[in-house]
Amino acid sequence: MYLGHFSLREAPFSITPDTDFYFAHEGAQSALNTLLVALRSGEGFLKVVGELGCGKTVLCRQLLKTLQDECVTAYIPNPDMGPDDLLAALALELGLSVSQPPHRHQILADIAQCLLTHAAHNRRVVVCIDEAQAIPVRTVESLRLLSNLETEKRKLLQLVLLGQPDLDSKLARPEIRQLLQRITFSEYLGPLAQGSEGDYLRHRLARAARDESTDLDVFTPAAVRALAKASGGVPRLLNILAHKCLMLAYGEGVHRVSAQHVKWVARDTPGVPSAAWTWRAWWAGLWGRRPRAAVSTRTAGEVDE
Repeated sequence: MYLGHFSLREAPFSITPDTDFYFAHEGAQSALNTLLVALRSGEGFLKVVGELGCGKTVLCRQLLKTLQDECVTAYIPNPDMGPDDLLAALALELGLSVSQPPHRHQILADIAQCLLTHAAHNRRVVVCIDEAQAIPVRTVESLRLLSNLETEKRKLLQLVLLGQPDLDSKLARPEIRQLLQRITFSEYLGPLAQGSEGDYLRHRLARAARDESTDLDVFTPAAVRALAKASGGVPRLLNILAHKCLMLAYGEGVHRVSAQHVKWVARDTPGVPSAAWTWRAWWAGLWGRRPRAAVSTRTAGEVDE
């Protein structure tokens, strides 16, 4: 819809995690650097806790992308499964065949042999488990068993848990304190630092730009301040608001997003205060006054030219 209007080749504010749009703000880069140093030092168990919408998944994918040329990596995006199923999922990620139904002892033996083979060739194996707060308590025992896989010199498997704050509450439960004691490094990922929202918006516009002539100053300073206030610096919410603002600016035929645009979209976006006059009402009124082809409302990441 608005891509041609703003000289963009793709939607800049999609909420789909995409490492091409990774923004190395202070919090994210600090967490990434800590993970890289710890993993390269041979640490076995690491944890990242982040607020909802603050970029845990894109951080995870950026970590795996950075490590892909120096170690074997595996990614489990949804660990809400039983103990045997989690081990089977890991085995499949490592390229192993799994019998049906899966047998825990056999899978563990196969995983251990696979890890020993990688270690013999001096290859480290890193496994990232996203949304780790969803791991059932009964499945945590499987993680403890995996953390036991080691030689006299090194860990055979390095695990990174990424989850929402509920993960800390789960790990604090007495019955799984053995796992908590094995975590050697823990990082926190929060919202963007105050004042960095403008750089974030420009970064994403630059990554989505069609060419060097694309205008990156689409958001006025007042609009940036309004977006920062409405989103609280949460990247996902900032993306949703910015996407809607671009739709409104396109509908008006202008190339600048104002604070008024932000005010309109913020009133109808979950997570920010609502009001009776929603942006959809304004949008419908605008198109009623200006005859154009019908436009369907889509979420961020679903915009086409």
